[in-house]
Amino acid sequence: IFISIRHMAGSGSDGTEDSDSSAEREQTNSSESDGNIHKRQRLTRASTRLSQSSQDTPDLKRAADHDESPPLTPTGNAPSSESELDISSPNASHDESQAKDQGSRDLDKDLSHRPKRRRCHETYNFNMKCPTPGCNSLGHLTGKHERHFAVSGCPLYHNLSADECKVKAISREKQEEEIKVQEETNSRHATRHQIPTSKQSKYKEQVAEMRKGRNSGLQKEQKEKHMAHRQTHGNTREPLLENITNLVTRCLCCFLNMIKTILFGRYELDTWYHSPYPEEYARLGRLYICEFCLKYMKSQTILRRHMAKCVWKHPPGDEVYRKGSISVFEVDGKKNKIYCQNLCLLAKLFLDHKTLYYDVEPFLFYVMTEADNTGCHLVGYFSKEKNSFLNYNVSCILTMPQYMRQGFGKMLIDFSYLLSKVEEKVGSPERPLSDLGLISYRSYWKEVLLRYMYNFQGKEISIKEISQETAVNPVDIVSTLQSLQMLKYWKGKHLVLKRQDLIDEWKAKEIKRGNSNKTIDPSSLKWTPPKGT
Repeated sequence: IFISIRHMAGSGSDGTEDSDSSAEREQTNSSESDGNIHKRQRLTRASTRLSQSSQDTPDLKRAADHDESPPLTPTGNAPSSESELDISSPNASHDESQAKDQGSRDLDKDLSHRPKRRRCHETYNFNMKCPTPGCNSLGHLTGKHERHFAVSGCPLYHNLSADECKVKAISREKQEEEIKVQEETNSRHATRHQIPTSKQSKYKEQVAEMRKGRNSGLQKEQKEKHMAHRQTHGNTREPLLENITNLVTRCLCCFLNMIKTILFGRYELDTWYHSPYPEEYARLGRLYICEFCLKYMKSQTILRRHMAKCVWKHPPGDEVYRKGSISVFEVDGKKNKIYCQNLCLLAKLFLDHKTLYYDVEPFLFYVMTEADNTGCHLVGYFSKEKNSFLNYNVSCILTMPQYMRQGFGKMLIDFSYLLSKVEEKVGSPERPLSDLGLISYRSYWKEVLLRYMYNFQGKEISIKEISQETAVNPVDIVSTLQSLQMLKYWKGKHLVLKRQDLIDEWKAKEIKRGNSNKTIDPSSLKWTPPKGT
């Protein structure tokens, strides 16, 4: 383009004389020189744009040589500035061409390191439309965009309008701001409010009304409305979702806010279930927990600094049992509320049926640890109510994944029944039991019954006597005898059969196991039942 402009400028003598006279006028008249400099700058910018377009498309260069129509702007219109129209005119002056060459060289040096930029009309397709019939591609389902080109963002497909989507987006932003303000005002370790707020009460009423409508089923008018919508639009529109709970969205939200792994002491553990940690921690996906005080943190650097200052080496509370390296601590939920809440949040990562998180004051926690030269490491725990009307001796029980299948689960169960024996009560775990908990309890009940049968020397056996000696509930004893096929009904009476094959099999396992430390010694217990709690 530059070569052709010089040729056209030098072909006429008038243009040369004009350029010489303009140079003389620049030396004599300063005002005219200022106007020429301004004009050169405009021409330099226009020449730069033309040079870039000529490098991308050779056809545009030929069009400029033959003085064809200028390139289109992103809106499809021709440029309106005079500099773009007059740049290919043969009457351009010689000094303008020199200024243009010098300016283009300087700009090429400055912009050589930048990637090429494509024009908007070259990358943007104005013919794109939403595939939904009758949609003009205006608005967006999120309410944040002016246009859409896919069914996923089409308001019409989701039976909405563009204005309704904008209103919903504004309401969502307000709710998020209210939640942030509420989180800032409340303490991170604040317990659950005993009295529901007005917002919670209103939401509860709405849920109750929705459930009433759901239980009554769809009315005739609603069914006709659904059928008419289906017949009219077919698969081009989303079905009407009135009175239908979107469980998929809730499950996705829980999954996105689920903690995938935790760093606990020397171990990195994969979690099994969702735990209601604060949102700012849950969305990280990885949590760092102190194995002594159970405080949770966001990064390993914070954990390292905390471990340098943490003075805890064992759980709070009273040590009520010690044999070898195994210890059990009794922790009162009322006295050590923060520790017990953190323990419940940690346990929920591995328990599905657990619902207790913050209301820990009516419970006692018995935490089993294994000691070494660095401190007492958490093995597992179980909790029990201080005053249980149904004589439950366990409310929640957990063995940490790194200590599973090592006999610690049976030790926790045996310790809970040992406390029931000291209290002179018959105990039973609170229902429902988790899958692993049910397997552990059935194994423990089987072992207790076979040991009792092995040591029993009488002719008649009573389920009541077994219950009083082992502190196991009679219902659990009957269910275990039925699973072992040791309970028969004959001539109007229930008989307990002493199966010697099962007893011999159990005895052989006991001999093979030997004298292991994975048993509870009643003589090592230093505990008295709490009174007045």
